[in-house]
Amino acid sequence: MSSYRVAQVPAANGTFEVVEREVPRPGPGHARIAVEACGVCHSDALFVSAAVPGITFPEVPGHEIAGRIAELGEGVGERGWQVGDRVAVGWFGGSCGHCRACREGDFIVCESLKVPGWTYDGGFGEQVIAPADALARIPDALAASDAGPLACAGVTTFNGLRRSAGRPGDLVAVLGLGGLGHLGVQYAVAMGFETVAIARGPQKAEFAKQLGAHHYVDSTAATPVAEALQSLGGAKVVLGTAGNSEAISATVDGLTHRGELVVIGADIAPLDINPNQLLMAARVVRGHPSGTSQDVEDTMAFSVLHGIRPMTEKVPLTEADAAFRKMMAGGARFRMVLTEG
Repeated sequence: MSSYRVAQVPAANGTFEVVEREVPRPGPGHARIAVEACGVCHSDALFVSAAVPGITFPEVPGHEIAGRIAELGEGVGERGWQVGDRVAVGWFGGSCGHCRACREGDFIVCESLKVPGWTYDGGFGEQVIAPADALARIPDALAASDAGPLACAGVTTFNGLRRSAGRPGDLVAVLGLGGLGHLGVQYAVAMGFETVAIARGPQKAEFAKQLGAHHYVDSTAATPVAEALQSLGGAKVVLGTAGNSEAISATVDGLTHRGELVVIGADIAPLDINPNQLLMAARVVRGHPSGTSQDVEDTMAFSVLHGIRPMTEKVPLTEADAAFRKMMAGGARFRMVLTEG
């Protein structure tokens, strides 16, 4: 193969175009991946619109990558990787290895975190070059179109729950039933939590039940969300997957004493929380990033063990622009995934 295709935007907020490029060679410590599937995430909009610093155009987004190693750079084989290995790369696209966070082993908050589609070309293409520390091994039982979304949406919700204050039997609420939330509910149930799904409208109650939720709270009902959670005994953890600060803020008073609000849904609006809501009941509010390549492997293994899969719509790379627009408009159920073809 002397050339490969990518879907790129030529300028900020531009329309995706499919172009051919010369196949790159991986440098030391890197691998070239033949991409089989790449999920379209809402965060890709940050890069397409140049809303974060350091974006250069043409821009190739995509950080929910699944494929096979096609070529190894120097030193990668010594780390146990071989050509043909099935791998995924998510939001965690590599770390610097020398900042304080990395020296403490907390690689996901690396001061120079590498993100596919931001710091190097992402997976909206047939090939991608990624650092070896970003590679997560895909289990044989997992399809590429499922592995890609699990490397971002999956690991974020799985990690957010397993690192929370919740313990089996605790009441845990998942706010939102979208790309993150529909996975979060499944993980919460599998982890042994008494699971509450919170979403807009009574019509989503049946879907929440299908995902395994024990309770459903309609955020548009007359009873406030916090009051509904307290009627169930108070939530030990609320996993805020909805990118809506108002909706996230409305859950705080639904936490039990020493309850924890884990925020993973992104919004630029401030949260509306006053100190008294936290002080008297010793509640905690914290943000949670994605997860390292090891966390991605843990997520995929857990998903296989419990039969958890993302809900996806698969489209060919040539339809990248339509897939991106549908995802951003909220029309996907629940992840658009670009595939070969």
